[in-house]
Amino acid sequence: MSVTDDAIEAIKQMIVDGELRPGDRLPREPDLAERLGLSRNSLREAVRALSLIHVLDVRRGDGTYVTSLEPSLLMDALGFMVDFHRDDTVLQILEARRVIEPITAEMAAVRMPAEDIEGLTPLLDSLGDNPTVDQLVENDLEFHRRIAAGSGNAVLASLVESLSGRTQRARTWRGLTQEGAVERTLAEHRAILRALAERQPDITRALATMHVAGVEQWLRQALVDHP
Repeated sequence: MSVTDDAIEAIKQMIVDGELRPGDRLPREPDLAERLGLSRNSLREAVRALSLIHVLDVRRGDGTYVTSLEPSLLMDALGFMVDFHRDDTVLQILEARRVIEPITAEMAAVRMPAEDIEGLTPLLDSLGDNPTVDQLVENDLEFHRRIAAGSGNAVLASLVESLSGRTQRARTWRGLTQEGAVERTLAEHRAILRALAERQPDITRALATMHVAGVEQWLRQALVDHP
């Protein structure tokens, strides 16, 4: 990560931790830079980047504030929507996932060690009953990574991990904007886990296809609703 990326991550963490809440004013630039151990230039670049995606609001002569962080506001941000509106890159990645991941999951249903399949249960249980979208997406990435590794094919596992990470934004926004998306994702993960545990490769493949296709279908509709 670059120094600017570190600064962005540090500010984001302050918001996630509740240290900075919607409407709060950021500490003075020199004070915040010293506290985070960053140069003022790096901090300034981070603030500029976060203002472009409507996380921060820079008010000349007044200071920098955390915005309302409402999903509708963030969804308008070019930084988050550029992948959706400039080209079909994210859709193409989701299409690739829909082709590759079901086959990988099918292989895992045959090859994945029983103890590794059993380890998926505490992974899903660690979310609790009401996970945040960020927690769900992080858990989702790990769930898919482990299943891909369970295929026994390092090349496929690497492909899945690379493709999955590049659709993280789309999955986050789906969780924020689509009603019932969190619950649906959890239920689908549980179903895939049952099929893996019961060594049902065909069912595992079908469930994985439906799971990935759900995100792809949502994104296609989102592009229609927000041209």
